[in-house]
This record gives sequence, C-alpha cells and structure tokens, in this order.
Amino acid sequence: MKYIFITLFALFHFFSQAQNNLSLDYYLPQNVTYDASIPTPQSVLGFVPGKWHVSHDKLVSYMTALAEASPRITIENRGTTFEDRPILLLTITSPQNHGKIDQIRQQHVELTERNASSINVETLPTIVYQGLSIHGNEPSGANAGLIAAYHLAAAQGTGIEQLLDNVVILFDPSLNPDGLQRFAYWANTNKSKNISTDPQDREYSEIWPGGRTNHYWFDMNRDWLPAQLPESRARIKTFHQWYPNILTDHHEMGSNSTFFFQPGIQSRTHPLTPKLNQELTKKIANYHAKALDNIGSLYYTEENFDDFYYGKGSTFPDINGGIGILFEQGSSRGHAQETDNGILTFPFTIRNQFTAMLSTLEAAKTMRKELLNYKRNFYANARKEVSKDAYIFGNEKDAASVFHLAEILKRHQITLHELKQDVTVAGKSFKKGYSYVVSKDQKQKRLLRAIFEKRTKFQDSLFYDISAWTFPLAFNLDYSENIALSNLGNEVVELKPRTTKPVNKSNYGYLIRWHEYYSPKALYHILSKGLRAKVGLKPFSLENATYDYGTILIPVQNQHLDSDNLYKFLKKISADSQIDITGVSTGLTTGIDLGSSQFRTLSLPKIGLLTGKGITSYDAGEIWHLMDQRYDIPITKLTTDNLDKSNLSKYTHIILPNSRGNLAKEKIDKLKKWVRNGGTLIGYRNAAQLFKNNNLMSIEFSKPENNAKNISFEQRQDFFGAQVIGGAIFEAKIDRSHPINYGYKNDKIALFRNTTLFMKPDKQSYNNPIQYTEKPLLSGYISNKNLDSLSGTVPFRKNDFGKGNTILFTDNTNFRAFWYGTNKLLMNAIFFSDEM
Repeated sequence: MKYIFITLFALFHFFSQAQNNLSLDYYLPQNVTYDASIPTPQSVLGFVPGKWHVSHDKLVSYMTALAEASPRITIENRGTTFEDRPILLLTITSPQNHGKIDQIRQQHVELTERNASSINVETLPTIVYQGLSIHGNEPSGANAGLIAAYHLAAAQGTGIEQLLDNVVILFDPSLNPDGLQRFAYWANTNKSKNISTDPQDREYSEIWPGGRTNHYWFDMNRDWLPAQLPESRARIKTFHQWYPNILTDHHEMGSNSTFFFQPGIQSRTHPLTPKLNQELTKKIANYHAKALDNIGSLYYTEENFDDFYYGKGSTFPDINGGIGILFEQGSSRGHAQETDNGILTFPFTIRNQFTAMLSTLEAAKTMRKELLNYKRNFYANARKEVSKDAYIFGNEKDAASVFHLAEILKRHQITLHELKQDVTVAGKSFKKGYSYVVSKDQKQKRLLRAIFEKRTKFQDSLFYDISAWTFPLAFNLDYSENIALSNLGNEVVELKPRTTKPVNKSNYGYLIRWHEYYSPKALYHILSKGLRAKVGLKPFSLENATYDYGTILIPVQNQHLDSDNLYKFLKKISADSQIDITGVSTGLTTGIDLGSSQFRTLSLPKIGLLTGKGITSYDAGEIWHLMDQRYDIPITKLTTDNLDKSNLSKYTHIILPNSRGNLAKEKIDKLKKWVRNGGTLIGYRNAAQLFKNNNLMSIEFSKPENNAKNISFEQRQDFFGAQVIGGAIFEAKIDRSHPINYGYKNDKIALFRNTTLFMKPDKQSYNNPIQYTEKPLLSGYISNKNLDSLSGTVPFRKNDFGKGNTILFTDNTNFRAFWYGTNKLLMNAIFFSDEM
C-alpha cells in the first residue's frame, strides 16, 4: 500500500509538472518557422492550451486577436446563442484568395447548379468546414482549434503557402459556446495543483446536466437537419452559402478508447449516399492514419459509428455533395486520467485532434480536383434521376405547423411553391394558403427526398442514431409524395406566416379553435391575465361556422376587463400567437350552446418540471424549451435532490421526464400526497416503471420473448442491439372526443417512439384514446418481434388518484424540438387534465 501511494504521488507530481512546463512545441510540426508578429495562444490566454480548459470568452478573445493580426484570417459573428454568446466563423486562406473570396464562393455554389460544367476547377480551391466541440464536454477539439488557428495564421514556408492557396477553411472554433463554457468552468474549478488521475475524482464526474448540451440541454449534433437552434441555423446558412467539399466534426468518446476517424460501418450508410462518398472518405482516412502513425497514436476506423441519420454533422454533408468526417478522441474528461491505455492527458487529446485537423487539410489540398469534381457530379447525377411530380403538404386548420416545416425547407435551399388551387389527393384535402407544393425536380432533390421519405427496409438492423425522421409526419401534416406539377402556384420567394383574420368585436363572447399550433400560447396568456375561459367538450356550429372538440370560449360579461379593453387585449393575443379569434353575437348554436355545462371552466396551470440527477437532460430540456421558447409559459425547474424539501402545493402540474432509476421513497410519498390533494403528475417513457412500481398507476406490459437461436457469442451484441427501437415512427388511431386529442383533425396520428415499453390497453375502450394500429410501422426500423408486441398497445394512460391525476406517455411527444405534431398532447394533458 505504501508503494502504491508513493507511485501515485510521483505520477501526480510528474503530470502536474508536465502541464506546467507545456509548450507549443509539443503540438506543432517540426521544422516549421512561425511569424513572430502573430500572437501565440499563451500571449492572449495567459497559458499554453492544455494547461487549462479554454473558456469560450477567452477563445473569442484569441480568435479576434488572430484576425486582427493576420491577413490570412477574417472573422464574423453569425448571431448569438441562447446565452448571448457569439457564434463565430473564421475564414482562413491566403491573402490572394481573400481578395477574390466572393468569386470563389460563387464558383463553389455554381458547381451545384445546371451550368456547373462551365466552371474551371484547375485553380479553384477546395472548401473545408472545420467544426469543433459540438458537445461542450468534448473540449479537445475547441482547444486544438487554438493551436490550429495559430499554425494557419503564423506558419511560414512553401508548404503552408501552397495549402492556403489551394484550400479555403471555414473555421468554426466552437460549435457549442454555451456548453463549452459550462464544461470549462467545471474542469478548471475542480483541477488540483497536484493533478489527480483517479477516474473517481470529482473533476471527472460533472454534475447534472453536464456540459455536453447547449443552454436548453439539446444535443446539437442531432440538429443539422431540423435546424431548430440558433447555433444550427447559423452554421446551416454558412453551409449553403459555400457547400463545403469536406466538413469535419471533432468529438470525444469514452476515456478507455483511442482515436476514431471515418468511414464507419459501411452497411449502415444511408442508401441515398453515393458509394463514391464512402470511397473518398476512406481515401482521406489514409492521410489521418499516416499523420497519427507519425506521432505514435493508436486509432481505428470502420467500427462503431455510421453514416445513416442526416441530422449529424458528419453525415449532413453526405446528402449535400460533400464528405462528412467524424473524429472521436478518447476523452480525458478533465486534465489527466488513468485509462486502459495509460494516463490520458488533456494535451495528448488536443494533439491528436490538431494532427487530424492538419491531415484533413493535407487531403483537401492533394485531392482538390477529385473533391471538386465529386461535388459537381453529385448534383449533375441527381438531376438525371427522373422526377416528374411533386410533394404537397398542408393542414387547413394549423397554418403555423405548415409554416414551420416550410421554414426548414427554405433554410436548406429547397424551392417551394404555393398551391395553385384547392385540391384533393387520396382523400386528403389541401387548401390554397394552407399548403405548399415542392417539385422534386430541383437542385436539392436528394436532400428533399431524405426529408420526406418513409423507409422500412434496411440493409442493417443496428443504428447509431434514429432510423426515421419523416418531417411531414413529425409535423402532423397531410401530405402526398406524388402530385402533378400542374398544381404548382407561384414560387415562394419570401416565406411569411399566414396573416390572421381581423378580430371582430363582440359584446357576447369570443371563440378560439384549438387546432392551431400556438393556441396553447394564447390560452395561457388569456388565463394569466385573470380572464375566464372555458373549453367546449363537444362540436357545434354557430353563425355559419363549425367548431370542433376543444374550442375555447372567452365570455365578455363578468370579466375584470370591460368589453373594449378585452377586445384590444384579444387583438394583441391573436397577432402574437398567430391564431384567429372570432367574436360571436349569440350563444345559441347548433349543438351545445355557449352556456351549456359542456363548456368547462379552465384554470391557470402552474407547472413544475423535474430536473437533476436521474432525469434524462435531453427530455427535460425539450420540455423546458417548448414552454419557454414556443409557448411563453413559465415553468419552475424542480430538482430531484431537493424534491423532498420543496413546497409542491405551489404547482397544479408536475412533469416527470424520462428518468433512470427510481426516486427515493420519501420523494415518491411526497409526490403521491401532492397528487391525492389535487395535483396532476405527467410522466414520460421510463416513468412508466416508476408509476407501476410505486402504485401510482396500474400498468400491464407486453413483453416479447427474445430467445437467441443460432446466434454465436460474437454475434450476441448485434442480436440484442437489433431489439432496440432507436427511433422510428408509428401510426396510432385516436378518439378525437377525448380531451387528450383536442386540436387534431384526423383520426390517426404519427408518433415517434424510442422505447420498448409496450403498454396493454384498458378493458374499457374509452380509456384508450390513443392506440397503435394493427400494422403501425410508418417509417424506420423495428424488429418483427417488437412490431408484433407493439400492435394494439397504447402509448397513453390517464388515471384518477385521489383528487388528482396521473398521466403517462410511453413516447416522447417533444422529440428534439422538431416533433411539432405531438407537442399539443402535452399541452392538452396540462390544460384539460381535469376533464379526462
């Protein structure tokens, strides 16, 4: 024991001294001279990269200083994060290229157009987008970026000059500013002078939610296709301004790993990605291998990771004529950590990332014409694919959801057209002004197909990420994949939300249809103003208009605002929420009259969201973002650690997102007491087990038998992996008269599912308002046994519990902020829980 202690102390001392004596020589190539007029990282930061984790503010300072000092660099701020940090982009190339940078950019865009054959690529530079640390607690990329930017700005000689003459580098020094700042704070404040390499040290165990995610706890590496976050929208705009030949995405993985670079597992590549893409990726990989061999670093390729989901940074370029490359470095998760491969230091991880950044640029320089011609041929070959029809999507009762899908398409440079005239396709009605038509015969036809397609057959049964993301289904829109081009109206040049109808003043009452996406936003602000509002439990007709389940009534009489001020307030609500509000002159209807007991008074919800240890931060963040950014509904983020000390009587609803494990008995008992006294507890996904185990809800699960037959020991992981539902889309039938389904116009709904929780239906049919159909698979992968088990089960359950309610969703209704189509299920559970 004494010997072990002395050895560990010596190691701590050695690594502490090594980091204190760290110099740029550890990282930089040998036999290269550097311009003394260019500031080194340590001259601005106060330390050599690797001694401390760079915070985002210091990173910005250094990148700004480089741009001011070097004619090779320009810098721009493309916007701000949710925490108001700048989203920077450096353009790095030779001064000569900077002098004609607009011409170079235009020629790259023209390579994607019909006149691409006229572009001479003999002297045209390649474009490389280098993106760093999209996961904030994978910081070796961003910290390596400090060294790479310095090297590209200050290195001298024919080698660097040739590189910068032949390559334009779009340098994104931090893809996740908020997460990088959060993690740097954690790692630096927990660093000891005598660095502890013990993996159990506090330094290597971040507190919840960790620095991986952005402000709202989103994994931004899944947002390249949906582009729902400000950081994503900035980089997507840059991407389509340039169409890079190579895009690199620098990550970290488990500490006991080495270094990975693509290609990944070939059988898991999306079928829309050309075979040549993977061949070029493999050719580029040879440059990485050679560079890492030179510094003696272990690495691997063609394992673990794949190129299927186009929403990742390393895969998104593959459907846009470029080559996406994922780098994964074994993570020190701090400053130095014991691993299976010895002591893994932070500087070592930085050096590997820096080495891969340079090898990428070397490949881009050497393979320049090959990459340029690949881009040109990608779009030329796409045009040869026969496309003589169009997609159409719309919802005449929910203009906002239609608009937001159109918004995504426009961000990806997909051409949209108005619908020429009302049309019915396969029994679905599409109304002019509420629908868009998208010709398949356009430059982005392959990306368009990737966004709209439904795919249920696959070469492989394992996926690193989701296997389906069909956007019209995600937005709960009617759509058709084959409509005649004769339905094309005017091209949509400037996309604008639908103009709401003027609010007509009433001295009797106002009605709001619940179908529109932002109706919950309007209702909350009406209730928070102290106004009375009611919900209609049945349809009715009034003054030549029909009103569906869930119509909201705001009476004029007995409000604290007089009729004039109520009218002014509702006009503002209509404009802010993009919904129509209709004033009516009578309460006499065909159906339930406005004074009927079938109109139930609503109360203002006060919402708590459980966060903290044991809660999946992604799921909690999606709900927080939905409430805060979309609906302007304040919520209180309660922590699981302090739940037993919290005053729960302040809340009408508490949301329990997906969780890992159970809560302590005293916390469960407190929740139970709160529900019995009238609260509504809404649980998601694994909360089903917690509900069942603690008698909050009676649940019976359907479990398939997964007995392995003719499966070897080597195949066992793939066998179990194939039983996972990584993310697919399924059809459910809905009872539109049930309050959980208010606002939906069809009797079917598409649900996103990534669990194997198959809940058996209740014996009483009216207690199963959402139920999977007999053949529910719409898009994505699911094993046959799981599909059989899913058929006929239910993803929703509501139980009375004392004076309160327990509500359960086995599926994520708020997935990654782009699953607009099921957001309203949560809002219905909040506003109408007492009517279920």
